[in-house]
Amino acid sequence: SSEKIRASSFSKAMGKDKKEEAIFLRKKITLLRAFSLLIGSMVGSGIFISPKGVLENSGSVGFSLVVWFSCGLLSMFGALCYAELGTRITKSGGHYIYILETLGPLPSFLFLWAEFFAIRPANSAVVSLAFGRYMLEPFFSPCAAPVPAVKLVSLLAYYTVLTLNSWSVTWSARLQTALSVVKLLALALIIVPGMMLLAQGHTENFQDAFDRQSLVLDKLPLAFYAGMFAYSGWFQTSFVREELVKPERNIPLAVIVSVITVIVGYMLTNVSYYTVLGTQDVLASPAVAVSFVQRAFKSLISVVPVLVALSCFGTMNGGIFTFSRTLFVASREGQWPPLFSMIHIRRHTPLPAVMLMFPLVTAMVCIGDIYHLLNFFSFSRWLFIGLATLGLIVHRHRHPELHSPFRVPLFVPISFTIICLFTVAMSFYSDPVNISIGCTMVLSGFPVYYLIIHRQMSDHYLTHKLQLLLEVVQQEIKTY
Repeated sequence: SSEKIRASSFSKAMGKDKKEEAIFLRKKITLLRAFSLLIGSMVGSGIFISPKGVLENSGSVGFSLVVWFSCGLLSMFGALCYAELGTRITKSGGHYIYILETLGPLPSFLFLWAEFFAIRPANSAVVSLAFGRYMLEPFFSPCAAPVPAVKLVSLLAYYTVLTLNSWSVTWSARLQTALSVVKLLALALIIVPGMMLLAQGHTENFQDAFDRQSLVLDKLPLAFYAGMFAYSGWFQTSFVREELVKPERNIPLAVIVSVITVIVGYMLTNVSYYTVLGTQDVLASPAVAVSFVQRAFKSLISVVPVLVALSCFGTMNGGIFTFSRTLFVASREGQWPPLFSMIHIRRHTPLPAVMLMFPLVTAMVCIGDIYHLLNFFSFSRWLFIGLATLGLIVHRHRHPELHSPFRVPLFVPISFTIICLFTVAMSFYSDPVNISIGCTMVLSGFPVYYLIIHRQMSDHYLTHKLQLLLEVVQQEIKTY
């Protein structure tokens, strides 16, 4: 009997050792790290860039605040839909895997195609350029920082985050947690002085807040794009579902708490901006937070831009961390070259998937303008997010027997999907050139799908050589 117990203990120990040595993506994202990932992805460059875009396209202070709150409410609806999808579908991959599992391989590949060539590099370029601008602003104030210097600093920051994500999952997650605290501190340094001035009676910028003559309805979709860009990030836990500890409990909890926190923070931040700055000041400012501090809190003029830049740095980190998992899962599903579903043998990071983005991001940072990039990628992003939540309705209909530990009322995915698709359709009137480019980018995926992906063509020789060079292999343990 004792020999059997020793043999059983030995076999368990051997099994444990084998699992510890096996190559796969570990469950290292706790509830705190999930909350930090969401906060760190939402509170980035958006709240420091988008006030100008929202005000420009909504026409007045009052309507811009309505847009900000509406975007927050819409984000909560979307986040709740994704929380349910995350408890129904156990794979990582976010939008991609939800569209694949509910609507099929063609729309999921079109998303992947648009995400890789348009949405993600443009998004990363916007955040990187915001980092460069805020980091250099104090050194050149009151003049604007030179564009080449901004772009150089932006690229250096992006490459730093890329290297960190290639090196260690744990350190990337720890950095995200630390920078989430910095982000909330940056918001607090804007909110507190603004609220103090508001309490002292500085309400002149809110006079005639709802100027109907300045409201142009066909520009509202662009105002929503700018606002939703600031909130974008509420879906990030769905990209790393397989690496979450207790995902059935932690996904809904992290999503609800983080989105409510950000809505409150953003509304107070915008009220603070308008308490100190008039509409013309906001529209003329290349960096709204810096202009705010110059007026309200001059002793922090050198501190706030650095905090904002670090906030953007955290958003870059979260973006690379999550999108690499999309490429990893797409490769595992056979819709991307097999090399990108491989993991580094020592670092346990999806190294090829992490590295793939840097050429396109580099190109977009070098040639791009922030607001054109914003409209360019927003069309594709919200089209496919709308399709993913449509997929939730389809999945419920197809699998009524499936028990989900988290379930939202049906009107939530229906209303969110309709609003997303309506906004996408309206944007063709608002910015036909950039939206047409985004639409063309999506449609260009059709021939690629049927000529390459559908036929499952791949270059095994090149894959093998790159596998040896990067020291990566396929994961050895199923994590979904």
